[in-house]
Amino acid sequence: MNLKIKNIGKIVVFAVMVSACNPLQLDEIQDPNNPSVGSVSENASREQIQFLITGLESRHRDYVTSVARSWNTFGREIWYLNASDPRFQTDWLGQNGRVPDRSYFGFGNTGGGSWASPYQAIKQADVLLTASENTSNITESSKSAVSGFAKTIQGYQFMIPANFVYENGIRTDVKDPLNPGPFVSYEQALESIKSILDEGYQNFNSAGSGDFPFTLTRGFDGFNSIDRLKMVNRAITARLNAYRKDWQGVLTALDESFIDLNGDLNAGPSHPYGAAPDTFNPLYYVPDAAINTIVVVHPSVLDDATDGDLRVQTKFYERSTPVTVTTDAGALVGTHQDGRWSSNTESIPFIRNEELILLKAEAHANLGETNEAIAAINIIRNAAEIGPYTGASTTEALIDEILYQRRYSLWAEPWGHRWIDARRYDKLDEIPTSYDGGAIFTQFPHPQAELSWDEYKGDN
Repeated sequence: MNLKIKNIGKIVVFAVMVSACNPLQLDEIQDPNNPSVGSVSENASREQIQFLITGLESRHRDYVTSVARSWNTFGREIWYLNASDPRFQTDWLGQNGRVPDRSYFGFGNTGGGSWASPYQAIKQADVLLTASENTSNITESSKSAVSGFAKTIQGYQFMIPANFVYENGIRTDVKDPLNPGPFVSYEQALESIKSILDEGYQNFNSAGSGDFPFTLTRGFDGFNSIDRLKMVNRAITARLNAYRKDWQGVLTALDESFIDLNGDLNAGPSHPYGAAPDTFNPLYYVPDAAINTIVVVHPSVLDDATDGDLRVQTKFYERSTPVTVTTDAGALVGTHQDGRWSSNTESIPFIRNEELILLKAEAHANLGETNEAIAAINIIRNAAEIGPYTGASTTEALIDEILYQRRYSLWAEPWGHRWIDARRYDKLDEIPTSYDGGAIFTQFPHPQAELSWDEYKGDN
């Protein structure tokens, strides 16, 4: 099953994200296939609940394009070369003194995927929760299952704006889109997200076992039972707990996740893509196409690679003709492009077994459990065919090794792992800028619309 619709819920977009002149004016819905929120708030049919779930899956992937391009540029995993608009280089790389302000270029692109799109998914999940809770057309166990799914997606989505604006804080209380709660600190946001994910997990526990009572897309193939969805929830929680620096919490969550030390490193749920009326994989580029708008591998990633690393051979495709884009800040040359995707309909994983094994290594290293950390590191190194780890066993050395392995194992995934990793270990100054003469951003400001909304509410 592919995603083909974004249904009910699109009219509850957080008011501060609406780009219309009047932020209070919501779109009038004429399309009978996209009914009003009110029509599903009371006694929604089973079919309407299904529409909302499919719509949530669609919203769940809306961050991918801009986060994958922008955050991975910030972390110098890639360059997004775009000859039509040089700002994708100059502004995203911080060249010629450019810094992000509230009207920073890309808030329609970067900010859309990093701010508005996640909140749209969060609000879609709220509509689903309301519809499920207020209907007599599904069983109580089905309601619990739906709640578990909705809150699991919410937890994942809240982490996107939280990591985008970082110490500037996010709103976690957005139940009422016209009267949102205040901004809370990064640490408070992570605690709120933990509560949401834990609530989702408990909802799944209340749902019993067996298959999820509604149809999920092929992105959840192998994870469409209650037990497997609980594992997805705990995998996301393990990532969150690493940001919270709750290392024992990482291990506890991993024990209940789908981690498999002997399994397929690529195993995990994904965002599906397909031909029209669905959307193509936005990260796929035809190999060697004559094109000057493309994601290319950052030269530092190529320079720093270990000889014989299988990840380099399989992820990076060397072009016969490099791509060169010149701006007022100089020329950038891309010799390699993304080689991960076999076609424009291939799914994009959003959390994988390989990441979970690396999280296990990181947690053990931070807890001083050296042998366990090295054992997990060696699973990744041996899969990459670069041999076992032979370096120092200090915590600092192990963390450096783990971050290095994350750089290649999780390269350019739609999360910006390296940018976040460098920030949380105070290593942003290790991200190279010599190749582009730019700067490294620590965080981003709130969009101007957020401040304008608060000002408007204060005056009315």
